[in-house]
Amino acid sequence: QVQLVESGGGLVQAGGSLRLSCAASGDTICISAMGWYRQAPGKEREVVAAITGGGTTNYADSVKGRFTISRDNAKNTLYLQMNSLKPEDTAVYFCNAHTTGGFGCYTNDYWGQGTQVAVSS
Repeated sequence: QVQLVESGGGLVQAGGSLRLSCAASGDTICISAMGWYRQAPGKEREVVAAITGGGTTNYADSVKGRFTISRDNAKNTLYLQMNSLKPEDTAVYFCNAHTTGGFGCYTNDYWGQGTQVAVSS
């Protein structure tokens, strides 16, 4: 079992910045990849950024050059630095952790409760 808790959301003006955090606990040794997803009202959840255990990152085209995903393995914490925010970035942001089976682990996906990001124009 892995528990995820997001924080850092809020209301900012366009062009501003926010840093989201995701604290993982439980069987964190089983986590092989983590990512950030977001869901705007009336829209489907979409992937924003992801990072593997080896540090490889991937970003949605809409956030490339503006967002940076990182993790601190020692603290079991995932981050999303969001710069040059736009109104279209407004959404609930969710943290995701993927675990891989083997060595006492089970294959699964875990989600945080979400944190609201609102960008005003």
